[in-house]
Amino acid sequence: MKNRPTGWTEVAPGINRLDVAHVNCYLVASEGGLTLVDAGLPGTARLLDSLLTRLGARTSDIDAVILTHGHFDHVGMARSLSDDGVDLMVHPDDAALVRRPYRYAHERSRWVYPLRYPRAIPGLISMTAHGALAVKGATAAPAIADGQSLDVPGRPRVIWTPGHTGGHCAFVFEHLGATMCGDAMVTLDPYTGRRGPQIVAGAATADSTRALESVGALRGADTGVLLPGHGEPWTHGADEAINAALRTGRH
Repeated sequence: MKNRPTGWTEVAPGINRLDVAHVNCYLVASEGGLTLVDAGLPGTARLLDSLLTRLGARTSDIDAVILTHGHFDHVGMARSLSDDGVDLMVHPDDAALVRRPYRYAHERSRWVYPLRYPRAIPGLISMTAHGALAVKGATAAPAIADGQSLDVPGRPRVIWTPGHTGGHCAFVFEHLGATMCGDAMVTLDPYTGRRGPQIVAGAATADSTRALESVGALRGADTGVLLPGHGEPWTHGADEAINAALRTGRH
């Protein structure tokens, strides 16, 4: 992987990771076009502009934003990108959530986690500093379906992975050797501070039982690197990541 001094990281040929406050989104440059996977936090905008400038492009040159799901920390730039004419796409079951990204189902109270897991507090403060509490909803086309190959640069294959949210999806960029698994499986849980492959805590997961079942759907996506919504890329094989997540279970 090639580190950029400006704050983004090339994690696979043609794929750059933008990491702000432990929230990832990914810009894919392929087939003469650009696809953004997830829209991060509002504070990611400056970093995205810097990367686009490096690529000789502008925001309006992004062909599509495909959302793994509709939580606030994954749609932070969506409204502004849409205002610039960029198409937004999401699974139908998360379309309403994109419009109201704070109204999400979760199994457990969010407020107890900072008390139980104080090591997560700096990350949560950083998310807030980068606009986590000021995300505007957006309208995304409910145009993503399980098994579909999306007609966007990179032509990712969709794997529906419900549980974290009802419409959560992962995207497999097979010819680029990468799978964006979003929050179906992360390597850093922002609510606990735990590292390693796992599902996200019940503070932000609608159905942990279903989420653990969905992790298994990623076994067919062993593309070389798994790119999560939070945490570092995983390069040790999908099966090892899945087995680790299943061992960790819910929390």
